[in-house]
Amino acid sequence: MTQIYNFSTPMRATSLSINSELLEKSKALKMNLSATLEQALTTKLAANEADNWAKSNQQSIKGYSNFVDEHGCFGDEFREF
Repeated sequence: MTQIYNFSTPMRATSLSINSELLEKSKALKMNLSATLEQALTTKLAANEADNWAKSNQQSIKGYSNFVDEHGCFGDEFREF
């Protein structure tokens, strides 16, 4: 899988709004908000990239599934389970 973003890119300050109760609870747990947001954004971006890949390869995936339905998987005759 490809890297979602360049980890060596410098940080940049930004302003955003967040639910005040959520912020207070996060601060009480001494959570690193920047790291938590980066992790959440990385997860969302990876899911989006996976969805886009599946959509762009839908025809090939369907073709392979049809082939397997008709002919079985390569090596089925050697399977011992």
